[in-house]
Amino acid sequence: MANDDLLFGWHPVLEALETGADLQKILLLQGLRNEKSNQVLSQAKALEIPVQFVPQQKLDRITRKNHQGIIAFGSPITFANLELLTSDFYDQGKMPRFLAFDGITDVRNFGAICRTAECFGIDAVIVPSKGMAPINDEAVKSSSGALLRLPVCRVSHWGQTLKFLKDAGIPLIGMTEKASDLLDKSQFGSPMCMVLGNEETGLSTETLRACDRLVRIPMPGEISSLNVGAAAAIALYIASTSQLDI
Repeated sequence: MANDDLLFGWHPVLEALETGADLQKILLLQGLRNEKSNQVLSQAKALEIPVQFVPQQKLDRITRKNHQGIIAFGSPITFANLELLTSDFYDQGKMPRFLAFDGITDVRNFGAICRTAECFGIDAVIVPSKGMAPINDEAVKSSSGALLRLPVCRVSHWGQTLKFLKDAGIPLIGMTEKASDLLDKSQFGSPMCMVLGNEETGLSTETLRACDRLVRIPMPGEISSLNVGAAAAIALYIASTSQLDI
């Protein structure tokens, strides 16, 4: 299903959910509560598809057709299941190297970082289902098609995901200016998961606490701040050249 495709009305959206179609998100009319809306919420939760309740005016701006209070956006990519993907990597004898996004909100930043990740050998990226830039055609374009090659795992429960990675033996490496360890003095082994934070606020408190190591890029200049895309490129290059165990 192309991202530009819209599904609206109860029957098309419910059918898409029942067949496991990849959807970017679902919009429901504010205050709408009935058997069908409960069914949508239940199935969307199981498939880790974000659902937002919005005013009538927003739905009407998206389409003038009879949307019945529900609109779904198609996704240009097929999402992967993190647990299954991790198990497959280990079964193949591969030590996975993941990149996780803790709230990147700019579509172009996200796409560009995924392009860099693919170039430097990241095996998959992990994104939260909420508070994240939409994975749409603009993101795919910004990634120069990397998002069509790189597995993307969308997760609903961020804290549980971090715990899963740690339990699976995958160290969490957080990029933050608050760190004392310097990026160029650190070793990145396999497996690992590098975590990038929001453009403005950085890593969340929950993520900072969960990380096994926090590192920062040394910057002697007066500004001492980088765009998250530039920071990701530097960090991923350093990680790609380091094969020693953490």
